[in-house]
Amino acid sequence: MWIDERPGPELCASKPVIHISSARTASDISSCLQRMIPSAQTVRDQGNTEVRVGSNTWLVTLTPSAYGSIVKVQQSSSDDGGVQEPELRFDIARCTT
Repeated sequence: MWIDERPGPELCASKPVIHISSARTASDISSCLQRMIPSAQTVRDQGNTEVRVGSNTWLVTLTPSAYGSIVKVQQSSSDDGGVQEPELRFDIARCTT
């Protein structure tokens, strides 16, 4: 699903929970996350791909690199009771390898 709403400023300013590189492309990673997490929504923004999980609880930013993608995951201070951090970490690991 493609949306054009921007994440809240607190989410964009939060410190990354995960910051890794992957040999997979941003489109491969975002497609995988959408299959694994039903609440995931994807939007492209100035060359990056953003995957929002829950009600702006998680923001996964996928930036193309020479070797695949850079993956940055940020969490807001609000908790919508959706995807918990251990589950998201597992999904990120599965989708980036």
